[in-house]
Amino acid sequence: MFSAWNRRDWPPEERAAAELQGFAVDKTFFSSLKGILLETELALTFIIFICFTASISAYMAAALLEFFITLTFLFLYATQYYQRFDQLNWPCLDFLRCLSAIIIFLVVSFAAVTSREGAAIAAFVFGIILVSVFAYDAFKIYRTEMAPRATQGNQQ
Repeated sequence: MFSAWNRRDWPPEERAAAELQGFAVDKTFFSSLKGILLETELALTFIIFICFTASISAYMAAALLEFFITLTFLFLYATQYYQRFDQLNWPCLDFLRCLSAIIIFLVVSFAAVTSREGAAIAAFVFGIILVSVFAYDAFKIYRTEMAPRATQGNQQ
């Protein structure tokens, strides 16, 4: 992979082609397990946002923020633009995104169900489903990305 410093020395036509290629969408990502998990998280977060908008508007900011964070990760993974930032530990960032979403939606879902409104109860149900999806995503990230690196470090 070429870094930004190497691209600066390229001829202008190759530099423009490389910059446009950075936003090409990998359509196979959307049918992969990670793509399906991110799409499910995005859809459920949007549903919870709609439920909170209809019932308790004080909690809709948490759902909206998590919606945009998940959308950003979906964009970065689908375009493979995250590879340009190789200094960041992307599996760790994704794992922390899932853990923070689990905590936020557990707290907000249980707080919303106390209002006993129909939309708040629906947000609670979808919130619990979403927490399980985020937990599965965090588990998969840990098993596939983080655990193998820890065992490689112990062997050396």
